[in-house]
Amino acid sequence: MQETLGYIHSLGKFSKPAGLSRIKEVLSRLGEPQNAWEAVHVAGTNGKGSVSVMLAAVLQAAGYRTGLTVSPFITDFRERIQVNGTMISEEELICCAQRVRQTGVELTEFELITAMAFLFFREQGCRVVVAETGLGGRLDATNALTKVRAAVITKIGMDHAAILGDTVEKIAAEKCGIILPGIPAIASCRQKPEALAVIRRSAPDLTVPDLKKLRVLQCDSSGNAFLYHNKEYRLSLCGEYQIENALTVIETLRRVYPQIPYETVRDALAAVRFPARAEIIGRQPLCVLDGAHNPDGAAALAQIMRKVKEPITAIIGVMRDKEYHTVLNDTLPFCKAAVAVTVEGMPRSLNAADLRDAAAEFCPCRVAADYQEALALAFDLAAGGPVFVFGSLYLASGIREQLIGFYKKKFLSPP
Repeated sequence: MQETLGYIHSLGKFSKPAGLSRIKEVLSRLGEPQNAWEAVHVAGTNGKGSVSVMLAAVLQAAGYRTGLTVSPFITDFRERIQVNGTMISEEELICCAQRVRQTGVELTEFELITAMAFLFFREQGCRVVVAETGLGGRLDATNALTKVRAAVITKIGMDHAAILGDTVEKIAAEKCGIILPGIPAIASCRQKPEALAVIRRSAPDLTVPDLKKLRVLQCDSSGNAFLYHNKEYRLSLCGEYQIENALTVIETLRRVYPQIPYETVRDALAAVRFPARAEIIGRQPLCVLDGAHNPDGAAALAQIMRKVKEPITAIIGVMRDKEYHTVLNDTLPFCKAAVAVTVEGMPRSLNAADLRDAAAEFCPCRVAADYQEALALAFDLAAGGPVFVFGSLYLASGIREQLIGFYKKKFLSPP
């Protein structure tokens, strides 16, 4: 398994020019596995992971054998390829990687993973696949899909500007590259006006959730409840943005799978869990893990932090090529203290000392040498108050198991 993962990672994310020729060639040599099932294609800057997971959960609950691709993973690489909520096994992952490699087509890391996923979904007899783009849309490897039932565009913001473009309009145009002639498009509500204008030009058949039909009943760290078109839904996922993501899912299902009963949609959405998306690790004291790493993600997290009644202690780790100053500006004013860490195993990470200096503008900040020290220090500073961990999905991925173990030992073990 480690040898296979080593090979996959050795290919590099941007080792070859962007384009669809390589993925189309490898799929051709594999017998066009993407023709064996229909797909819902999801792109966007924020929310695409949550929307993809919600959609797959509902389709599975409705009886469809459902494939799901997500990017990136949080706790296990195999999360990236799932069928009916179960990750690809280590043996199947090794086998699929070998079969793709044997085609002789030279691929990037994401192209290889995409080809592996499409092959696996055919072998597993999937009827429908929810495919989340990796980066952008127009030239993303997932855009080699053929039997697309709908294109879903989640909230678009500024991220990966060096690759996708230096304006929201340019980024939106890349994301909208998944919209194909003759298929419906569904866009998340509350888009930036300049992004929505691009989406409307790209999608003659566009649906956007109607906020006039929404009434929020609950939105706090316990979860969400809302009425939409006079039907009630509940989410264990917290944050106002998860309500917006759920509306996108509901409208996608109304357009493409209207035969799925309301009760099935309601129950499936209520049961969805998603690591590192405002994930509640514990409630007494409150501990939240979130992958917020860009301005929109930070703004969404800040909405949650604003409603917490006690001062928060943060553990933060960021990538130096992200807009981390905006992330800190939006979140740390709600914090009484922060602990900065260097994200382990990531050369792109801002080192903890520099992060401390940037964070000190907003609240007192200490440096920890590693995750265990950060956890001990943060919970000590919190003194029974809430702790939030955020700044990067790589931080969330690396610290999650240690965080869960630390919390259980400190607060859930018998005295």
